[in-house]
Amino acid sequence: MKQSEIKQLSEAELQEKLGETKKSYADLKMAHAISPLENPIQLRNVRRTVARLATELTNREGQ
Repeated sequence: MKQSEIKQLSEAELQEKLGETKKSYADLKMAHAISPLENPIQLRNVRRTVARLATELTNREGQ
């Protein structure tokens, strides 16, 4: 998910998307621990998306 897409979401949508993405990341990590993923770069991409969403939420709460 790109930063421009994230900025267009409302706070409620950001919260929902953050929860979904964190769950997805946890599932990917568990799958990778059991047997290696075909594309381990997915872990990095999902982790960075979580960070982008959390950062945007923090920025909006500060304003």
